Amino acid sequence: MRSYTGERPLRCEECSKQFSRLGNLKRHMRTHTGERPYKCDKCSKQFSDQGSMKSHMRTHTEEKPFKCEDCGNQFSRMYHLKSHMRTHTGEKPYKCEECRKQFNVLDGLKIHMRTHTGEKPYRCDECSKQFSEMSSLKRHMRTHTGEKPYKCEECGRQFSRLGNLKSHVMTHTGEKPYQCKECSRSFRTSSHLRRHMRTHSERSSQLPM
Repeated sequence: MRSYTGERPLRCEECSKQFSRLGNLKRHMRTHTGERPYKCDKCSKQFSDQGSMKSHMRTHTEEKPFKCEDCGNQFSRMYHLKSHMRTHTGEKPYKCEECRKQFNVLDGLKIHMRTHTGEKPYRCDECSKQFSEMSSLKRHMRTHTGEKPYKCEECGRQFSRLGNLKSHVMTHTGEKPYQCKECSRSFRTSSHLRRHMRTHSERSSQLPM
């Protein structure tokens, strides 16, 4: 009946958050105590609730029970499917209060907020350089390890960044998706287009007044 009435008679004594079910209150209390009674048999990672452990287990089994009806992509967690669905609907429910930019996932907003706060929580152990995103740190680490995980299927050349591989593949396909609006010349990368655009701005500045 509480699902209809909205009644939440159970209160957390630590933070006063309220719950309708005792089980939900018990799970919440573990966020204060740090208790993690559920343990993964594969890697010994521990979790505060059974649902989180079940979701984690799919990283070992590679099970992806949640399927997008629009494109067929499959996901291991309902949260990931819901986030993915926003790429189809265009919904962006998370808004930055500083600049009003909107995001389709909460993590996207959290990462964006670091552009305002200047926070860089990820540090390179080799050179102490700091980054606002884990993905940026991982890319940076390849400058130390020399790892090049992205390989061209045409010629076997390898790259440390996916973007560099995509640009390289265009040398095989001849694709040039970036077009100059001034003269209709096309380029493989946005950086090549930007360099080209300077030739137009320089010419404009040299014209007699």
